[in-house]
Amino acid sequence: MARRNSRMTMVGKVGVGGAAPIVIQSMTNTDTEDVFATSMQVAQLARAGSELVRITVNTREAAAAVPKIRERLLQMDIDVPLIGDFHFNGHKLLAEHPACAEALAKLRINPGNVGKGARRDEQFAQLIEIACKFDKPIRIGVNWGSLDQALLARVMDENARRPEPSGATAIMREAMVTSALESAARAEELGLGGDRIVLSCKVSGVQDLIAIYRELAARCDYPLHLGLTEAGMGSKGIVASTAALSVLLQEGIGDTIRVSLTPEPGGDRTREVIVAQEILQTMGLRAFTPLVAACPGCGRTTSTVFQELAQDIQGYVRSRMPEWALTRVGVENMTLAVMGCVVNGPGESKQASIGISLPGTGEAPVAPVYVDGERVITLRGENIAAELRQIVDDYVSRKYPERSGH
Repeated sequence: MARRNSRMTMVGKVGVGGAAPIVIQSMTNTDTEDVFATSMQVAQLARAGSELVRITVNTREAAAAVPKIRERLLQMDIDVPLIGDFHFNGHKLLAEHPACAEALAKLRINPGNVGKGARRDEQFAQLIEIACKFDKPIRIGVNWGSLDQALLARVMDENARRPEPSGATAIMREAMVTSALESAARAEELGLGGDRIVLSCKVSGVQDLIAIYRELAARCDYPLHLGLTEAGMGSKGIVASTAALSVLLQEGIGDTIRVSLTPEPGGDRTREVIVAQEILQTMGLRAFTPLVAACPGCGRTTSTVFQELAQDIQGYVRSRMPEWALTRVGVENMTLAVMGCVVNGPGESKQASIGISLPGTGEAPVAPVYVDGERVITLRGENIAAELRQIVDDYVSRKYPERSGH
């Protein structure tokens, strides 16, 4: 699972690419003109673990709001880098609002939406000039829903002249890769350093995404942002994103990721951050919070106690993690197990930092607890959840050293 070599790009204080850890990012869905709502959502995403947060900059009012959002975040002690998402009019907005460019840590532009015809080259050049002036990196983000039609026509014409033309799917994939690479080359010709460029080619099909990024990774060494665009809602979006990203990450492709979930109406935007963390952690690429292994249940586990306890302890460690991350070294590597019967319960519990084996149907009403493989106590009665939380707290205090200054 070794990472492929890519250049290092600094986005604010966050390194993307090179030997840096794979970075999680997210995007707000508030109206950027609303300084308060956007600032609060950025803060929420950052506190959930988003290391970069992208915001839409689509109007003069939104551009004018960006420095105010940055200021409000700093007042809340939130120093997460902000990425400005520009389409169609980014060259005008950044030229008219230099304070917006200054407040952003990175610019995201879509070569298919920069402009058409002769204006495309001019407006692209203006964006690169602004990035150079303010020393800002750029993500050149190609999206299959807004692919440059002139480039696509050119690639199709070239394909038609081949002795054995490729099919439509292969042409679309090649056009996306070509758009990203040619735009990056043009940006470098205009003076933007190669270490200030991140590329992405986002589609909504799993196999398309895998094929495109394999090709992109083989043909460049820019850092790559991974994401299945328009992934969808609920389990479909989570499964599709996990399927696509996991294959690429396993092959060492990808330097920063976003899980583009459609939230439920009124749903929590931070869900996409948690899913991204869980993808990286379950693959062993990074650690963010203690993982809870739990029994799925079967005919031996007619009680719901183990389900309720697993939910309780998972919520508890996630709620404590912001404090633990600041005060304790290595606590994110702790593992927990909540098992439902004697079949696998003791064995699984012994493999975790802390494990509890609850009684299945017909078993004695006792729950042995194992700490680092050793049985230390047997719990019973109505207060198992509270007692297990206390065991976790004691373990963290004893096992993980305090950070300096705490």
